[in-house]
Amino acid sequence: WWKGSLKTRDAQGRYPNEAPWQCPTLPVGGPSLWLPCMVRAYTPPTERKKFYQNVSISQGEGGFEINLDNRKLKTPQAKLFTVPSEALAIAVATEWDSQQDTIKFYTMHLTTLCNTALDNPSQRNKEQLIRAAVKFLETDTVCYRVEEPTALVELQKNEWDPMIEWAEKRYHLMNGSSTSIMGPNIPARTKDTFTSHLASYNMWALQGNEYVITQLKSLILSMGLLDRHITVEKAVLLSRLEEEYQIQHWGSVEWAHDYDMYELRARTAAGTLFAHLCSESSTVKHKLLQD
Repeated sequence: WWKGSLKTRDAQGRYPNEAPWQCPTLPVGGPSLWLPCMVRAYTPPTERKKFYQNVSISQGEGGFEINLDNRKLKTPQAKLFTVPSEALAIAVATEWDSQQDTIKFYTMHLTTLCNTALDNPSQRNKEQLIRAAVKFLETDTVCYRVEEPTALVELQKNEWDPMIEWAEKRYHLMNGSSTSIMGPNIPARTKDTFTSHLASYNMWALQGNEYVITQLKSLILSMGLLDRHITVEKAVLLSRLEEEYQIQHWGSVEWAHDYDMYELRARTAAGTLFAHLCSESSTVKHKLLQD
């Protein structure tokens, strides 16, 4: 079934109703059961019984590898799971080591991102990744404003304007906001500036950045995170500003609201950490991460 699903990708190279390249694969020599990678809405996330005891990392010719009971982890396309930095390898190994009786793949965001970077299921190059990121400016969360109610208008102005002002000062550009359904008019110079800046990141870091952008629906908030200008908690709150306003006035489903908030924080934090670790050139000792 899993191999057959490779033939059903859409024009963007993704599977229908799928979370981006989420399913980790089995280690070499592990059980032969293939795991479904398609995650449909309102269905329980994929889990399976834990089949290993010990997790370790080792350095190979292509980088750092993950070992489950001395068996090497591989990607969904059966490539050797190899990451470029020791720090990232330790972080991924921690995801696998923290699993209990069952492996909850939907909690392993760093593993997901590594699989995406290694397999590149959509077959995009660096230029295409950058172009997709910059295109988010046209629908950026902090650039779309409401005209009413007045309280929400003021809230967006007070919370979102400082982020736009920061971006304009940080990247020496002009950006704007709009209440029109057509969105703001983004100057070509602004797009060129972001394109040039993103070109300084490697392919792995760009994958992490795109993951953050899709969570927050905002390139500006994503860049604020990568530049350590705002925290993950702040970025998530800003991305959900209108929703939080509505909840304060109309209430919410208690458990659902909290769950969505924590999930969004987890994914955003993982994407930010991934981008940072993939941008670091130096290795990090085990004790540094343990501390």
